[in-house]
Amino acid sequence: MAVLALIAAVLVAPARPAAAAVTPPQIYGAWHCGNDFCTWGTARTVAEFDSQNHWLVDRGDGRPSVNVVVLSFVDPLKLLHLTGDATTVAGVPRGMTPEIVGYFTARGIRVMLSIGGFTYTDAWTAALAENAAQLGRNAAAVAQRLGVGIEIDYEENTAPDLVGLQAFIDAYRAALPYDATGANPAARLTIDVAAGDRYLIAVNRKATADWLRTDRPVLDYANAMVPARQPSASAAIGNWQEHLDGKPQYAPPIPPLAPAKFTAGLYVAYGSRTLPECTSFASSLQRSTGTFVQSAAPNGAGTTAGLLGYMFWAAERPAVRGIGTVPPNTCEGGIGAGATAYQIPVPMPALRQS
Repeated sequence: MAVLALIAAVLVAPARPAAAAVTPPQIYGAWHCGNDFCTWGTARTVAEFDSQNHWLVDRGDGRPSVNVVVLSFVDPLKLLHLTGDATTVAGVPRGMTPEIVGYFTARGIRVMLSIGGFTYTDAWTAALAENAAQLGRNAAAVAQRLGVGIEIDYEENTAPDLVGLQAFIDAYRAALPYDATGANPAARLTIDVAAGDRYLIAVNRKATADWLRTDRPVLDYANAMVPARQPSASAAIGNWQEHLDGKPQYAPPIPPLAPAKFTAGLYVAYGSRTLPECTSFASSLQRSTGTFVQSAAPNGAGTTAGLLGYMFWAAERPAVRGIGTVPPNTCEGGIGAGATAYQIPVPMPALRQS
């Protein structure tokens, strides 16, 4: 009788839900503003650069704290014109040199250049209107020359030139086709979207619908940028969930974005105080949001769970005011410890495609 009762209990017991799939982060990186608040207008020696940024390449045990660094920003209009002036050489800021790129790549850290940023919003629009395809060709040539990827950071919220942006992407991809393996650094082309779906709506809609699809990818992935200020864990997760869900109520709607097609953005330097993201992984948002980031389920796009990882704004001196991430306020205890906790692969592997 006891055996029969046990069998009956098993048969009528409710099924336990399957454990949520967990996908460790593949991307763990930092935007980098140089020592002059994102201008990169002066060439620097590697020794001096290392004195301010060593934490990025050494979390305390000789291993890098990140696996990608995005040098921010390139003025798109100067890149189109291949401008040479006091802060720029052939359209590229003087501080973005092969030596600085090599400082990171020699340690297995991928490097990208970000074109745009909020300061250069009007310059993006002007460059696209003037000759979007030539801008794309120039960007591809710089990427090949320096061995870097390119990030599109076009922050026009009300009337972005999406026809021009498409022409820029088409020209770039004509020179450097999409490479799912990631083997060619210059073929890596990404885009920034807002923290959630309620800002940069037109750019986000176009990118999600046409460039970030898993069945015919054009761009490698998007970065969900930081909001106006550092959010709570619940607010950050709410923003990221908007990308997963899309906005079907909008006219036209924003489709859902696959988890494998975007990263989550957090601040590492903000204002006059250090953040846990920099100094204390145990109390940081990259820890408290880690379960979501690793297990967020697809909701209409993609098949695998988990976002691609985290990006942090921003290394060294991102603003005129504030302490940045320079000594003694370096980030081995936050980002560096997170790289250890999440077993971040260095160099970055081929990224999930679905």
